[in-house]
Amino acid sequence: MKNLPEDKGPSRRRFLQLGAVGTAAGLFATGWELAAPVQVDAQSNLSPDAALKELMDGNQRFTSGKLKAFDEDLAILKQKTVEKQEPFAAVLSCADSRVPVEIAFDQSIGHVFVTRVAGNVVTPEIIGSLEYGAAVLGTKVILVMGHSGCGAVKATIQGKEVPGQISSLFPHIQPGVDQGGTNLEAATKANAKIQATLLSEASTVISEMVKAGNLKVVAGYYDLGSGAVTLV
Repeated sequence: MKNLPEDKGPSRRRFLQLGAVGTAAGLFATGWELAAPVQVDAQSNLSPDAALKELMDGNQRFTSGKLKAFDEDLAILKQKTVEKQEPFAAVLSCADSRVPVEIAFDQSIGHVFVTRVAGNVVTPEIIGSLEYGAAVLGTKVILVMGHSGCGAVKATIQGKEVPGQISSLFPHIQPGVDQGGTNLEAATKANAKIQATLLSEASTVISEMVKAGNLKVVAGYYDLGSGAVTLV
């Protein structure tokens, strides 16, 4: 990918690939099976395209105020999911508290495997988590979702001194800023697309599932005002 930053040591992609390899090895070492799991829940039998449609249909219900995810008694939902989980989709979202992933897609307990980190950036830990979701739990689509007014992207654009380790996020987001410039929305969308591409390339587990047609990796943008999610 053209916009990944390089330094004197291994490239960021190579670093993430090494982390992904280690994660995959760890799954085998702990007895987790990476083969597609046999599941009986109809939702886990969705195709990647159908899984993405289910997410986007849920977002349409959310924006139109016609939620149905909580129609079923929560006690019953908990009983169904206490022993196992069979999510049909995974979402890599920003940690921003204004982005309620399950609600935004009108999904309830056990339906969406969610990872969150400021700036929705890909790290070895994020890769490992999403590999687990796809290879072990059987998710069919991974959505990397940026959002309007993202503070992490805005801070990267400004490039000012910040306290603690907040600046550790900047190198991950900088390629998106390089593409989108000072336009916050453009930079946020570019960042989501770059992270999605990086995720699908850095993980051998995910890339192989994508090539086999068993998984889809896409990028999206959540508008805080309207609640609408658009694919980018």
